Amino acid sequence: MTRSRGHIARWWIAEFAVAATLLAACGSPEEQGMGTAETGPQADHSAHLSGGAETAERQAVQLSAEHERALGVVFVATERRTLERTIRTVGRIVAAEPRVAEVTPKVSGFVERLFVGTTGEEVRRGQPLLTLYSPDLVAAQEELLTAKRLAERVAGTGTDAERGATDMLEAARRRLAWWDVTEEQIRRLETTAEVTKTMTLVAPVSGVVLEKTVVEGQRVGPGQMLYRLADLTVVWVEGDVFERDLQLVELGAETHIEVSAYPGEHLMGTVSFIYPTVDVRSRTNRMRVTLPNPGFRLKPGMFATVFFEAISAIDAIAIPVDAVLVTGERNLVFVREDDVLVPREVVMGAHAEEYVEILAGLEVGDIVVASANFLIDAESRLSGTGGQMPGMSHAESGSAIEPSEGEVDAQPPEHRHD
Repeated sequence: MTRSRGHIARWWIAEFAVAATLLAACGSPEEQGMGTAETGPQADHSAHLSGGAETAERQAVQLSAEHERALGVVFVATERRTLERTIRTVGRIVAAEPRVAEVTPKVSGFVERLFVGTTGEEVRRGQPLLTLYSPDLVAAQEELLTAKRLAERVAGTGTDAERGATDMLEAARRRLAWWDVTEEQIRRLETTAEVTKTMTLVAPVSGVVLEKTVVEGQRVGPGQMLYRLADLTVVWVEGDVFERDLQLVELGAETHIEVSAYPGEHLMGTVSFIYPTVDVRSRTNRMRVTLPNPGFRLKPGMFATVFFEAISAIDAIAIPVDAVLVTGERNLVFVREDDVLVPREVVMGAHAEEYVEILAGLEVGDIVVASANFLIDAESRLSGTGGQMPGMSHAESGSAIEPSEGEVDAQPPEHRHD
């Protein structure tokens, strides 16, 4: 019977992966209280590598070129680069608050006629909205006409009566103005001397009727909201960013915005406000983006996706994210030193899409393992216990993955070929 060399190699790789998985799940013998403390130069070298109990178990690993190719080991050199990342969040389009106005009467009365009777209508500044009959308003108009006639009678006398009549006339005019009677309506009243039964409320801004709470014949009182209007030529997009990304969002930064109603279109907005508080439950911070809305295509209530292009680090030592082995207590990378893979603890900084900043532990030009870290770490930990996986033998400076002849002969019958 003969054996296929390729099949034998694949079998040993599979055995190595299974053993590594079991080791990661169960932990090393020291973690289970089954091992003995290391002594001598090897223990001192392990403690020097990590400075802690966890990585003291890890040893350097030596691989041949064939085994590196079989395991898919990839090496990269650390380098300086600018780290950029895209922050993505979902927001909601709302009307810009400074462009929202409410129409409320300042006197009590009855609605006689509605000129704008439906929600969603577009109105212009100064456009009539409704007419309101108010007994108090009628009385105020009559007082103005009385004060005007009195002022005309004593005009030119230079007496206290003239000054009093003038003050009374001005007070009557101010009273009507404070009740939202326009200057044009006051001048017409003084010119024609005709008291109008109703007053007309007009739109204070140009925009769209967001809300209407009044019908004809309704009795209304001072301060009651009748209309809510909004100028939608400029809108806001309000969304939340995670607390960790807050430092990357700046006032005045440009953003890309997409809405599902217009697929493929990229709108541009500007960060206009960042709220001063963080939500304690979601750990997010609300921000506001202002963007133009020609043609009123963006409607309040729509959802929008907001993208921030942010620079997280400039001229930073960086390596691929996959090169860092996160153990839970510390972060490790395997550095190639004289054909030996040595575990080294690092301190991570800012993250980008595929790279991470290294604040301490590496220098520019260091060669690190960028893939197959899990398998190498499993062998490194097993080497630190004084044992070895099936098919592996230890080298002087670490361990070398090497199938032995006896273990090849001991492989299961299902892995043999005639």
